[in-house]
Amino acid sequence: MTDLSADMPPSFKQKPLTISDQRTRARNAAEKRFRLYGVAAITAGLVFLILLVFSIISNGLPAFKKTVIAIDFKLTTEQFETAEAALLKTRVYSDYFTQTLTHIITNSELNLEINSRSIERIIGKVGGTLRQFYRENRNMLNQPVHFDLPAASRIDRYFKGTFSRDGITKENRFIQVEDLDLVDALAEVGIIQQVFNWQFITGVDTGVDNPGGAGIGAAVLGSFMMMIVVLLLSLPIGVAASIYLQEFAPKNWFTDFIEVNISNLAAVPSIVFGILGLAIFIQFMHLPQSAPLVGGLVLTLMTLPTIIISTRASLRAVPPSIRDAALAVGASKMQAVFHHVLPLAMPGILTGTIIGLAQALGETAPLLLIGMVGFVARYPDSILGGFEGPNSALPAQIFNWASRSDAVFVEKAWGGIIILLIFLLSMNIVAVLLRRRFERRW
Repeated sequence: MTDLSADMPPSFKQKPLTISDQRTRARNAAEKRFRLYGVAAITAGLVFLILLVFSIISNGLPAFKKTVIAIDFKLTTEQFETAEAALLKTRVYSDYFTQTLTHIITNSELNLEINSRSIERIIGKVGGTLRQFYRENRNMLNQPVHFDLPAASRIDRYFKGTFSRDGITKENRFIQVEDLDLVDALAEVGIIQQVFNWQFITGVDTGVDNPGGAGIGAAVLGSFMMMIVVLLLSLPIGVAASIYLQEFAPKNWFTDFIEVNISNLAAVPSIVFGILGLAIFIQFMHLPQSAPLVGGLVLTLMTLPTIIISTRASLRAVPPSIRDAALAVGASKMQAVFHHVLPLAMPGILTGTIIGLAQALGETAPLLLIGMVGFVARYPDSILGGFEGPNSALPAQIFNWASRSDAVFVEKAWGGIIILLIFLLSMNIVAVLLRRRFERRW
């Protein structure tokens, strides 16, 4: 061996391992560049994610605050009867509130020159709230009651920093500069203040005339009811179809045809499922339009391919030795699948199901086609009525607000996005917890 090595040409002699040649240096340089590309890609993704989250939070957090006028208001029995007998009832209640606020400001130490028009411009739509309260609580007549009633939308935007004095002209009939002077003075004495906007979370949409009072509570309930329908239909149907295709179906051209079409359906745009739901559930089956039941059926069609694919992948991940061992001790094919294979695949099945539900929760296009944005959503009178009656959903309500011209509605849309993201994040956390809870090792 020593003589052979000595007789080899210099180009074939082995070089010391501590000395790197040109090709080794080139490979090492290529590896370093690839690592840098990976770090750069991750950094760019994190930067865009941080910018997106910052944009959503900065634009959506103002929706969780509102500017209110906090005063003690007293309505007499005579005033109540006069207002109820009037043609424009809510207008009379608003006039009573304006008179009370004018009286409070006049008797205070503010020393401001005010007029009724300025008071009317800084007050929001308070007549309906006052009328509803006193119709339901007539025993509160003739005694002071503390109210936190909303200020006008421009006053609310002024406190949130999205509206300034620079854009006010003399011809503006909605707000004047002296109105903001009055607002600043009232804020110093605590009559006008900012509070947490619970009405945004628990309230309902108020139409285009009252952006400050709009809430998303009814839309949240509509989305929850749709998710119940999707879960009750897609989970058993999807899991049963997956078990049959993976464990029992013969391998022939027909099952191959079904598998290819399931994969294709998972890539079909969601608006196609909306057209299908409109044609079948509403026009053919005459189910109620804009109902969470119909929305849940449409989203079930869209979610089924995702659940079937994820469930089959979970079943394939179970080692064949589990099936062989069960069959070897005398278990039937069904016993081997349901007693041994299915429990081991359950974490993946639950994860795929919740991810499919999270995807369905954020869909808007199918809901637009079945008419879940063409009205003002309300809370249902009963549980069954909630499934069959007209309602909205989170993404549809966000789309509805974003399409309106008032800046307050756009602010509400950003706030709705925050609530939707909280729902999606919660569902993904539940998926991770369920996976850890049911995970078994073999």
